[in-house]
This record gives sequence, structure tokens and C-alpha cells, in this order.
Amino acid sequence: MISVSTYLLTRLKQAGLGHVFGVPGDYVLTFMDRILESGLELVGTCNELNAGYAADAYARVNGLGCVCVTWGVGGFSAMNAVAGAHAEQVPLVVLVGGPKTTARGPSMLLHHGVGEAATMQETYRHITVADILLDDPAKAPERIDNALARCLLQKRPIYIEVPADMVDKPCAEPGPFTPPGPPASDPDALEEALDEVVALLEGASNPVVLAGVELHRYGLMDDFDRFVEASRLPIATTLLGKTVISEHHSQAIGVYEGGVSREEIRETVEGADVLLCLGAWMSDINLGVYTARLSDRHMILANSGRLKISHHVYEQVWIGDVINGLTERMPKGGLISAPFTPMSELFDTSFTPEPERPITMARLMQRLNGFIGDDTTLIAEAGDSIFAAADLVMHRDVGFLGQAFYLSIGFTLPATMGAGFADPDRRIVTMIGDGAFQMTAQELSTICRHKQNPIILLMNNDGYTAERIIHEGPYNDIQPWAYHRLPEVFGGGWGTQVRTEGAFEEALERARGTNDGPALIEIMLDRLDTSDALKRLGAQLSPENQLKR
Repeated sequence: MISVSTYLLTRLKQAGLGHVFGVPGDYVLTFMDRILESGLELVGTCNELNAGYAADAYARVNGLGCVCVTWGVGGFSAMNAVAGAHAEQVPLVVLVGGPKTTARGPSMLLHHGVGEAATMQETYRHITVADILLDDPAKAPERIDNALARCLLQKRPIYIEVPADMVDKPCAEPGPFTPPGPPASDPDALEEALDEVVALLEGASNPVVLAGVELHRYGLMDDFDRFVEASRLPIATTLLGKTVISEHHSQAIGVYEGGVSREEIRETVEGADVLLCLGAWMSDINLGVYTARLSDRHMILANSGRLKISHHVYEQVWIGDVINGLTERMPKGGLISAPFTPMSELFDTSFTPEPERPITMARLMQRLNGFIGDDTTLIAEAGDSIFAAADLVMHRDVGFLGQAFYLSIGFTLPATMGAGFADPDRRIVTMIGDGAFQMTAQELSTICRHKQNPIILLMNNDGYTAERIIHEGPYNDIQPWAYHRLPEVFGGGWGTQVRTEGAFEEALERARGTNDGPALIEIMLDRLDTSDALKRLGAQLSPENQLKR
């Protein structure tokens, strides 16, 4: 017999977890002691929301993340981060230390709560795929195993509440851990679906592939690479799925975002007579907010549990089986497609700075194309950063992180810290605006505390510029800070402010060699200096355009 907490933490370690992000509170303190004793590293953050953001980014890199908070105020504070993880299919475990089982009577008003003891668990039910209360030690192992299996299989958050008096209660020891395998496809449905897809692809004169984030979430990128090589087709990605293929690959044509896309990629994708979508979500942002011109008649949608061809749907067809089945059926030499230009040929990674020239967003992105490398993870904040980053030529796997669907402003700085713990060998370059930075600025102190060394490019354009592009108003203004001085305030790394290309070049070179703390480069931009992509998107999202629809 072992304790309930030992069973739970053992299972999380067996599933690949190495770190837990959280904030202490009286209900969770004993459980946090057990986390420390387990060998997992407990990373304290400045608040629960930031802990959730950090755990989300950690999970995107590591395959599983975990946030640990106290019941009530802590859990409710973390909810926005968990909602984002649910929206973007991120496997996240939410551990909540709760009040004792003996204190949960209907007439008992408990501090940190909002009335009924079960209210928070019931609220989390809407943004998790499993929610469990470990109030019975005998049943705890089965509940833990079932919930964790759903988290890993569905790639979405789960909620586990541990009452304070259950932490050290005895339960059965854990047996060997077997990660859940993918769901089995219905063989007849799979065979028929593959026949139909292959017939459409072979009969097309201009087929194109649109790849999405599920290829990463479900570990299918190696399988997808084999299909890419066998098919010889042009490969576009959604913004959320950027880098599921290396953008240096000769078949990679870039990110498709409807009318927000570059004209070359828009013409290629929208000109396809068959568009094979593998693991891609048809969300408003992925499709450029009502600007995509895609016909259902020409579209094949393969997602985690189903395949849809025009209006014909195959249920119980696993996307991994679809990709491998298509690879096996590709003709020798691949399929016929119209001529296309690889993304890597469209962008020149060479850059000659003009020392006295004021830096602009366009020139900044040109410089970054030559700065990022195979050992870089670029993390882009919601707003101009993420849309401008769409045209950066990046390597495969976790070369790019960003909330391209949920778009929660402030995600990026805590995410920088979480991704740094998940893979300390990669150098992180973070793009964030001044408005987003103010949302979660205090987490820079945690980055300093742990001597992480990200390069933080803070685009100071005087407020919420993404919102200004959509609709101007005084609510887009914020108090200006001396951002570059914050590393000194927080006691780690260094900061500098730049206005010219020469100063930016010097700052980048200094940052490249920094290893003992963050490098914060505050880049002074005109308040309306944005990427063309954001201008196009802002026009679509303006209240005037919304009312016309």
C-alpha cells in the first residue's frame, strides 16, 4: 500500500511529466510537500493564471503539462489558461488541493469558496474531458488512471481534486504504466474512405494538402513526413499548425489564412481542385475570418476521429490510419500537381542593416528570418506578433508556439518560461507587444529566478495596436513603462531599448551570447506600424464589417 498522492504523482511521472507549475494555498500545502518529495520539480509562479499558461506551453513541447493550485480562488484564477488548453487540444492536468472531506457539509461555508463545495469541479467540467474528486482511497487508482488516459488520448485537460485529508490515505500500488493507444478505426469504413480519397487525388490536376495542429498533438509528424515524400504534393499549413513540416522543405509553401495569406499561397490553396486537410481545424482565424474561398465540394477533412469528403462522413476513422493508408497507396513518383513555389525560395534570409534607419516591423521580421535556427523556438503573442510570424521560415516540430485559435493576450511570457523548462536546450525567442506584456509582466521575475535565457523582443507600439487596427478608441491606450529596465528591477538578465537597425543588430548579437538570464530588447515602433497581415485581418474584424454580415 502507498498513499493516494504517491500513486497520483507516480502515474504523472510515468506519463512523462518532469515539472509542475503552481501557487501555494492552505488547502494544497501538504500535497505540494509530496510533489517535492516525489522528485518532480515544483516551479512556483506569481499567480495561478500564469502557472496555467506555463503548464500549457510545457505540455505543447513535452506532451503533458501540469498546474497545481488551491481550491476556490486558485482554481478559478487558473481557469482561463485551462480553457485555452481545452480549445487548442493541449494535454494538461489540473491538480487542486481541496478542503477535507469532513468539512464539505451542505451548511459549511468554507473560505476561498463560493458556496457549494462542488461548484468549482462542476464549473471545470465544461473545459476538461474528465473531472474527478479523490474522496475514496480505494477508488482513487481507477479514477486517476481513467482520467489520465482520457487526457493523453484526447489531448485535452483533466481536473483532479485531492482533499487535504486524502493526501496520505493508503491505496493500492500502481502497476506498470501503459500509455493509451490511438482509437481503432472501423476497418470497412477506413478501407472505403481510403478508396474514395485516393480516387479523388489521382483524378485531380491540382491537389494541395493543408496540414494542421493535430499532426503535432497526436505525434503523427513522422508519418506525415512519409506521406509528404510519397505524394510530392504542395503542403500548406494553418497558423496553429505552423512547423508540423519544416518550412525549408521543398514542398512547403507556407501558412494559409484565407485573405490574410500572402497572395502566392492563397492562389495555390484556393485554386486546388482537391484540398486534403489533415489535422487542420476550420476555425475563423485559420481561415482569415470569412475571407477564405474554399469549396466543400473540393475538400477532404481528416481529423482525429472522423473523415469528411464533401458532405459524406466516415465515422470511427483514425487520422493516423488515414495518413499511413494514403502513403501506402501513393503511386511511384507521387501525384500530379500544378507548379508551386516553396516558401523557402520566397524569403531571403540575408539582411544588411542600415545602422541609422529607424526600425520597422517589416524590417524586423526580415532580420529574424536569418536569426532563428534549428535550435530556436519562436513564441509569438496574440496580435501582430503571431500574424507577422506566419511568414518566418522555420524548422519542424516545436519551432513555433502560439495561441493561434484561443488568442488569449498575455499567454506568451509565462509560456516562454514553461517551454524553457520543457526543453532547456532550445533557445527561445519571444515576440510580445507592450500591451500583452503588461498582462503577465510579473512572470519575468520567475524567468530571472531560474536563470532562464530567452531573448524577449518587446514591440513597444504604445498600447493595444491589434485592437487599434480593428477599431480605435481610448480603451486601447496603456501607461507607458520603461520595459528595458525591468530585468534590473527583477534582478536578472539585462535589457536595452532600440530605435534603429544598428542598435537592434548590436542587441541581437549581445543576446545571442547571453546565458545567465533573459535578454529583453525593447523595440520602439510607431503605434500603427504593423504587418500587412494584421491590417487585412483588422479590416475583416472591424465593427463596420461585422455589421454587414
